[in-house]
Amino acid sequence: MPLVILSGFPCSGKSRRTEELRDYLAVNFPGKPVQIISDHSLGIHKKELFLDSKKEREHRATLKAAVQRQISRDIVAILDSTNYIKGYRYELYCIAKAAQTPHCVIHCATNGETTSDWNRSREECERYDDEVLEAVMMRFEVPDSRRRWDSPLFTVHHDDTLPCADICDSLLNRKAPPPNMATQSQPLSSTNFLYELDKATQDVVTAVLEAQKFRVIGDCVGVPGSEEKVELVRNLTMVELRRQRSRFISYSKTHPIDSSRISSAFVQFLNNSLNA
Repeated sequence: MPLVILSGFPCSGKSRRTEELRDYLAVNFPGKPVQIISDHSLGIHKKELFLDSKKEREHRATLKAAVQRQISRDIVAILDSTNYIKGYRYELYCIAKAAQTPHCVIHCATNGETTSDWNRSREECERYDDEVLEAVMMRFEVPDSRRRWDSPLFTVHHDDTLPCADICDSLLNRKAPPPNMATQSQPLSSTNFLYELDKATQDVVTAVLEAQKFRVIGDCVGVPGSEEKVELVRNLTMVELRRQRSRFISYSKTHPIDSSRISSAFVQFLNNSLNA
């Protein structure tokens, strides 16, 4: 079943629209289970998120991981969050595409003045500082229906009626976009592939752990079998590197590459994961 991505300023009415869509689905499609993924459902205290870019990145990663766990052909997943970065919405679109399920974006286009009024009416523990709210508004990348990852797009203002029927029609009666070749399972390319995969990734992990003894944050570490370098954005523990290695191996088993590129691909995977 599809993925519904809410987008909008903090305090722009996203949770209200989420509840309206959930209630409409419950009445008109009682056989369709709905899973809401939000800061509240994940126990995230969002008031201080936008004060720290690192916390923001971790927050987005947590939400994305929850989407990856929940998305399936049997569940309507609704992601209730600001989702204000177009690149992040693209990543969510790719998750839906890989799961071979449709998606849509609902943009709560509540104006800044109304959003600020709604924010001030909240209890103090849930209220954003005016400066923080204004900063998020300035950074907000508005969804654009001309981009495939923002389409179909439903833009609703604070006094609009949510077009639930049209939203459900676009989700339930539309074919999912075809997956990229890279997202489809393929057979292992050689009998030695698993051995080479295990050895190459272990060599990279060992090289990074050894290099950290003599390097500082911000350095780039060379590894065996690759011209790519690992960016040391922070001190990496053996546990974290093993976890990333396990994720890469699991992915590579169904998306094998040429053995000569394993080390480079793993380094790119590490850099992307550590900078997410």
